[in-house]
Amino acid sequence: MIYATDEWKQTHQGAKLGLMVVDNVMNAERSEALEASKRALENKLQNSFVNKEELANHFPISVYSMYYKQFKKTYHVLKQQESVIFKAKQIPNGAALVEAMFMAELKNGLLTAGHDYNALHFPLTLDAAKGDETYLLINGKEQCVKAQDMILSDDEGVISSIIYGPDLRTRILPETRKAAFVIYAPEGIPSDMITDHLLDIYSYLKMVSSDVRIEEQEIFC
Repeated sequence: MIYATDEWKQTHQGAKLGLMVVDNVMNAERSEALEASKRALENKLQNSFVNKEELANHFPISVYSMYYKQFKKTYHVLKQQESVIFKAKQIPNGAALVEAMFMAELKNGLLTAGHDYNALHFPLTLDAAKGDETYLLINGKEQCVKAQDMILSDDEGVISSIIYGPDLRTRILPETRKAAFVIYAPEGIPSDMITDHLLDIYSYLKMVSSDVRIEEQEIFC
């Protein structure tokens, strides 16, 4: 399902990519069970960190921050965690598939991209960008990727990159019933952390869709 190029293996030695495909999802706009879990997660995060320095040095946030620093960027999940923890911002509402992914990101700090499975044209290719690849971001803006950034492509083009996130073409929609979640893990992130993160996404989805099932789960390295 995913082919990792030699360029990716050489440029990102020790890195991994986690993949989980889920089916039979009801992509509900609101779930009381998920809302309760969001409040519990907010409370847990707010009671886990004393200040921004402690959060920034927390594993695996520190690993992602080092990766982003190469490209003169700040890890956006860190900024989102700061808003919840130190500004008491509530986790925003969204369709179940996106909410489950975002909640797991906040909880575990692992960068995740979600795609409508039926919009993908397999096989997927994991590569280190040359720097001349472009794709449409979710906001519709055309973006040229950063050279050497991790990118994932299907037969139609780039579907996501670490620095700029997922694309418009394969984005999760309200009618999405089968989705692929991809976890980008730079060197230093252990496989068991990726597996636990995927299971957290699944657990959140189970609150909304009792019939949801994992069709495939794998870690590529």
